[in-house]
Amino acid sequence: MSVLPLVFTSGWASGINAYAVVLLLGVFGATGLSDEVPESLQRPEVLVVAGVLFLCEAVADKIPYVDSAWDAVHTVIRPVSGAVVGALLAGHSGSLPDLAAGAIGGSTALASHAVKAGTRMAVNTSPEPFSNVILSLAEDLGVGGIVTFAMFNPEAAAIIAGSLLLAGLVVLFFLASRIRRFLRRRAQRREEKRLAARTGWPPG
Repeated sequence: MSVLPLVFTSGWASGINAYAVVLLLGVFGATGLSDEVPESLQRPEVLVVAGVLFLCEAVADKIPYVDSAWDAVHTVIRPVSGAVVGALLAGHSGSLPDLAAGAIGGSTALASHAVKAGTRMAVNTSPEPFSNVILSLAEDLGVGGIVTFAMFNPEAAAIIAGSLLLAGLVVLFFLASRIRRFLRRRAQRREEKRLAARTGWPPG
């Protein structure tokens, strides 16, 4: 059986929460629920590190502006993780060249990361914090549910992941103007703070 659907789905999920993907795949492999997971992802130290980082992300991802800073830091980490996981899955199954799997996993992760980061920028333009928590929980549950589903029905899971990625890119296109306004306001606030620091205005 081709590992391509699982590589695509894990890439999509890695762009949203790379640590959850590594943790889930490792647990499925270590418990014997799936034979598709390479041993390198099942190592205890890998599971411990992935679990700790997943908890860190679970907190940071629900705090306005902190989530966008976290996303910025992970602009490289998530695509690289998607590429590495994809290559490992392909190497384990032998049904897809490692390089091709890495490219698929990495590019899919980059696309879904862009959707996640852009959506969070748009959400952060809202004054209330609850939308961040709701969106983060939806992402966590979505990643967990689809990666789990992919272990047992990879083709259907890949179709769902592809549909969600396409829908996210469409939404991101329509949110682009709101995101640009958010970035302009943030740059303006930073400039006002620098000006105030130089001139001492407003007076204390």
